[in-house]
Amino acid sequence: MKNNISYKKIKMSTSIPTNKKIELFDQLMKANKAFQEIYPGDRSDRQPVHTLYGGANLFKHDSAAHLGKRALEIFEMYAPNHEVFGNVFGMDTQSGFSSKVYNKVIAKLKTEPIEDFRIDFEDGYGNRSNEEEDETAHTTALEVAKGMKEKTLPAFIGIRIKPFTEEMKERGLRTLDIFISTLAKETNGRLPDNFVVMLPKVTIPEQPATLASFFNILEKELNLENGILKMEMMVETTQAILAIDGTNPLYKFIKASNGRCIAMHFGTYDYTASCSITAKYQEMDHPVCDFAHHMTKVALAHTGIWLSDGATNTMPIGPHRGDSLTKEQLQENMNTVHNAWKKGYAHIRHSLWNGFYQGWDLNPAQFPMRYAAVYAFFLESYDDAVERLKTFVDKAARATLIGDVFDDAATGQGLLNYFLRALNSGAITEDEVLVTGLTLEEIRGRSFKKILENRKR
Repeated sequence: MKNNISYKKIKMSTSIPTNKKIELFDQLMKANKAFQEIYPGDRSDRQPVHTLYGGANLFKHDSAAHLGKRALEIFEMYAPNHEVFGNVFGMDTQSGFSSKVYNKVIAKLKTEPIEDFRIDFEDGYGNRSNEEEDETAHTTALEVAKGMKEKTLPAFIGIRIKPFTEEMKERGLRTLDIFISTLAKETNGRLPDNFVVMLPKVTIPEQPATLASFFNILEKELNLENGILKMEMMVETTQAILAIDGTNPLYKFIKASNGRCIAMHFGTYDYTASCSITAKYQEMDHPVCDFAHHMTKVALAHTGIWLSDGATNTMPIGPHRGDSLTKEQLQENMNTVHNAWKKGYAHIRHSLWNGFYQGWDLNPAQFPMRYAAVYAFFLESYDDAVERLKTFVDKAARATLIGDVFDDAATGQGLLNYFLRALNSGAITEDEVLVTGLTLEEIRGRSFKKILENRKR
């Protein structure tokens, strides 16, 4: 039955005084703004898909090129064609999918084998004499300066210092001071692009707060750009996930950094050890790790903090070395590498499935499985995602004509997340994004709601 009542002609009566409304809405506005400052949303800039850790004593200005060359050699030796490659990782070798991923991996290893390098003064370096670590901090800084000059550094780079525990705080700070002071002197106050300092084994907010304060001092003393020093923190203990009062302290750590922290990394083996897991079962996909991942994800969602998973410690390295290996030895090497690749590939896929788009690598032999996992993860969903996003945008456009309500924006948001992550990872190109009918600006804007609003104007 048609309703003939004209709502425009009805004068609605209200009871809330205007001044009271304004007063309460002003209070709400302040609270809403405070919330938005804490949760600005995910960042749209490029997040590296991996971080390679290497002992500081081994780092050279051209390490990335040498390690990339080694990764390519290993890949071509143990995956000489896309059929072998596809069989190792369980990809379809008949449809052309394994060939597509294979070619992308080769291209990546030839052009940018390492996205992020962390020069390690902690576990990968060990506890050495103070004199030796002082010298390493100095010479490593000189190598980084040389890499900046010769443009041989990866797109992302940084150092991991020792933790700010009572036992290690002096050593951690001294290494940081020597490294940054030496580097600033060599480069006239410049730092590499995307440079970061990693603070491991964070357990209390005072540790990142102290590091942030030392950043302030270093920037002032060395005439560095204000705020240029950034940090990452590592989740490596149960106390970092659940404090004694029953709260999750991770955001307290972020807040204590005073805007300096950009990422939170998970330390698989320290964390599993803190959970009393025996060595045989210390794996990235262990349930205790999943719990920590979920707690971290929920605590830091929409804060703009990048999350990274840890590393697979099973190395794809054959047991036999030399140029005169028997057929049996060569086959054993092949089997060992392939089994390690399969294990690492499964771990990386598990991380991606849980929304952790970055992880650690410890050896160049791991690069092939890293890029294989990332590219396959995104590419296998590409055709479906394109069609679904086109349909969503079309529905939104038609809704303006027929007056329907489009109420599935959450799924559309998920598709936007897919395309941005796939683009930033290198799995798809800009042209492959544009076939959706959206612009790169719309994709990077990360707001399906805004896209719908623009389509309705």
